[in-house]
Amino acid sequence: MTLAAMWEARAADGRGAELHAWARESALPAVRGAAGLERVELFTAPGERVLLIALWAGEPGPVPDPPAGLLARPVHRWTFTRTDVG
Repeated sequence: MTLAAMWEARAADGRGAELHAWARESALPAVRGAAGLERVELFTAPGERVLLIALWAGEPGPVPDPPAGLLARPVHRWTFTRTDVG
């Protein structure tokens, strides 16, 4: 069973580039070292948002929280179960 873990953070005003850099330099290495990881990708979106999607063979590993000063609101996290591949 493959699980997709989505992690989304919205940066405080004007701090989108810093949040993206933190995710690239801190969150990605933490996730890449975890057992069961199949794939991980990092995205940005309008509104100074950063999204990390990781596919796992089993329970997802944790994604660390960014420094609170970088955030406009708490991080959102969702987990989905793969049902089909096309």
